[in-house]
Amino acid sequence: QVQLVESGGGLVQAGGSLRLSCASSGRTFSSGAMGWFRQAPGKEREFVVAITYSGARTYYAESVKGRFTVSRDNAKNTVYLQMNSLKPEDTAVYYCAADLYSGDYSRWVRYGMHFWGKGTLVTVSS
Repeated sequence: QVQLVESGGGLVQAGGSLRLSCASSGRTFSSGAMGWFRQAPGKEREFVVAITYSGARTYYAESVKGRFTVSRDNAKNTVYLQMNSLKPEDTAVYYCAADLYSGDYSRWVRYGMHFWGKGTLVTVSS
């Protein structure tokens, strides 16, 4: 059984920052990537960022490049998402996800990852 638990969501003004965390337990992913996806009201879920197990490679959606930074601490089985210069259009439920593999960027964008958290709400006010 895998559990992914997100934390750090909340309400922030435009231009502000938030840091999301995702702790995984129950199963360790010795080679898998982790990532963040989001779903805004009335929209489909979309890929935001991903990071390989070693942290050597990261992938970002164009809409968040230069503003969001993903990192992970494998010793703590935790992945982080630092979000700066937040915009109202970043408002969404953010989901942590974990994959069995690294490097399947095209699959992540189209289909997501293998395991999911329950999400944390980020609201950016204008």
